[in-house]
Amino acid sequence: MTKVAVFVGSLRRESLNRQFALALARLAEPKGLAFSLAKLDDLPMYNEDLWESPPAAVLRMKAEIQAADAVLFVTPEYNRSIPAVIKNALDWGSRPAGQAAWPGKPAGIVGASPGAIGTAAAQSHLRSIATVFGLALVSRPEIYLSAKPGLFDAEHNVTDEGTRKLLDGYLDAFAAWIRKVGS
Repeated sequence: MTKVAVFVGSLRRESLNRQFALALARLAEPKGLAFSLAKLDDLPMYNEDLWESPPAAVLRMKAEIQAADAVLFVTPEYNRSIPAVIKNALDWGSRPAGQAAWPGKPAGIVGASPGAIGTAAAQSHLRSIATVFGLALVSRPEIYLSAKPGLFDAEHNVTDEGTRKLLDGYLDAFAAWIRKVGS
């Protein structure tokens, strides 16, 4: 199985993007992708001084990145940008200098929103900064999911056949990307 560390940009237990990540995980397993949601709610805000005695949560997160074959960001859109929790995780994973966990890691970005444009602005912003961290982003297809109530059931199944096909296509492309650029 190919290990994928999943970074959900919403900390709320029942968030739409957490539901989306769990639904993707269910669809990904038959494709040989094992998704594991990274724990982000205990990461302190980035502070260079904390490297003197690194917080356990930071070391755990960096180890998750390093152990993964790829990473997937599932981001909501907060005020036309990414949530602070994702930027914070990116910053922690990029330090200390010379010990970044991100470079060369195959990565994908998806997101869901009840709005008509999904999370297009947030994903665009995340794409523009992800390259600075050396992440190898899959470029197509892009998934800006406009999620309506009931799209995911209680067992994290996608209830709409068209959406399921779209997500299957994304996961196929993501798996192929990981095989192509992964080490």
